[in-house]
Amino acid sequence: MIPILDMVQGPVRWLAGDGPMGDRILSTRVRLARNIRGTRFVGRALEPELISLRDRVLDLGLSISALPGANAMPVGDLAVMDRQLLLERHLISHDLTGDSAVRGLVLAGDEKVSLMVNEEDHVRIQALAPGFQLEAVFEAAQKVDLELEAHLSFAATPELGYLTACPTNVGTGMRASVLVHLPALVLTQQIKKILAGVNQVGLTVRGFYGEGSEVVGNFFQISNQTTLGLSETETLTKLSRVVNQILEWEDRAQENALRDARLQVEDTVLRALGVLKYSRLLRSEEVVGLLSAVRFGHTLGLRNVPSVSVLNDLLLRCQPAHLQRAAGREMTAEERNAYRAELVQKVLEVRDAPRFDP
Repeated sequence: MIPILDMVQGPVRWLAGDGPMGDRILSTRVRLARNIRGTRFVGRALEPELISLRDRVLDLGLSISALPGANAMPVGDLAVMDRQLLLERHLISHDLTGDSAVRGLVLAGDEKVSLMVNEEDHVRIQALAPGFQLEAVFEAAQKVDLELEAHLSFAATPELGYLTACPTNVGTGMRASVLVHLPALVLTQQIKKILAGVNQVGLTVRGFYGEGSEVVGNFFQISNQTTLGLSETETLTKLSRVVNQILEWEDRAQENALRDARLQVEDTVLRALGVLKYSRLLRSEEVVGLLSAVRFGHTLGLRNVPSVSVLNDLLLRCQPAHLQRAAGREMTAEERNAYRAELVQKVLEVRDAPRFDP
């Protein structure tokens, strides 16, 4: 099992910032929901059934070639803070953070592909990649799916496709999503109209952590709603087309903002960078908003702005569980705010920051 502390100190590989359109798209994800034929769904099965299934899938996950360097762990064996850390890294869902003895996780060594066991469905395959890479993440998830299917019989019918605990996932069982940064559309107050149009074409918009999370820092997760009646290829094509259209609208909004209010835009970016560099206390959501503003400056081509990879890394390093795990102790909210500010200054290489005499 990979030590959780090693994950905190290591790079966040799917947020490397080196993917296609990496300045505007943080990451791409594909998730496949599967259930085992002849086994009751998670919500109806008895605990011994689910534990047996979990152990079987964990063992199987270690032997899958599409999960190189895999580590397998019963989620119930992890401390609450470590589960929260995995959630902050987008490696597990909110459901999997709960206190349950039946759940498990198989995680590839590079953190880009994983198996969640006994979440809402028996198995959920997840693939992540930096930037805009829908086809690549689908291929990565599909490779795991095919290897699993050689050993497990998935519940499916010719008419409906894969059977899932939630009816909205029946069919392909696939959710594809793109985490995109849209500051200009927010700034020019066009975002509500754009998001309403996205919903009308059968896609949905969620926050930074997906289902059930709020939108912070102008980051929007756009994903498919329909899994029945469309093939995986059709779904990916539709999502790709809509995301590209949204990015075109974002480009126009950026041009308008720079034409009509360039000084105000640059001032917002530079003020955000100043707050990050010299604050003594920084709250978690505040940091996300400030990093969003600085990221906008990078997209606009401002000089001496931190790289996308640095900004992406800070997005996660500044989250509560990452901070406390790196510090090696639990902290109060104010202690986290102070530690977060020190971390940001260190990463941004701020030397001799102004200080009051003790």
